[in-house]
Amino acid sequence: MRSAPFLLALVLASGISGAAEAACADPPAPGVDWSRCFSPNRDLLGVDLTGAVLQQATLNNSRMDKTKLPGADARRTKFIATSLKGADFTDARLFEADFSRASLEGASFRGADLRRSRFFRANLRDADFTAANMDGADLLHADLSGALWVDGKTRCADNSVGQCHPAPSEAISGG
Repeated sequence: MRSAPFLLALVLASGISGAAEAACADPPAPGVDWSRCFSPNRDLLGVDLTGAVLQQATLNNSRMDKTKLPGADARRTKFIATSLKGADFTDARLFEADFSRASLEGASFRGADLRRSRFFRANLRDADFTAANMDGADLLHADLSGALWVDGKTRCADNSVGQCHPAPSEAISGG
């Protein structure tokens, strides 16, 4: 008699679990929903994830160079130690995302919501932050050399670590 409720609970739990796993197993594509998926060490080089839903996903130690993520919802997503060179995060929602130790050279964050995101020791050389919301972003020890700052005009000087120091030519032309 006790086995019937146990079996029913097991069937319901496996159905719920199966539904969650199905989304995580979906192939990369525009609009894919990988919310809360644990997917470290993925090879997603140049993949188009335009408009993808990646809320609270874990993509640590992945290879995502030149990945297209315009308009993606990646709030609270972990990209720790991920290679995202040349990735496109235009207009992405990246509130509280963690890019600690990530390689983001040449990445575009144009118009992205980066409030309270973490870039601890990230390589942001030549990244584009034009019109990005950087309120509360943690840039501790991040390399911003050559990055285009939120005003779309200021280029960060070489050796800009932790904050954007205007390049000397910027300071001269602006004064």
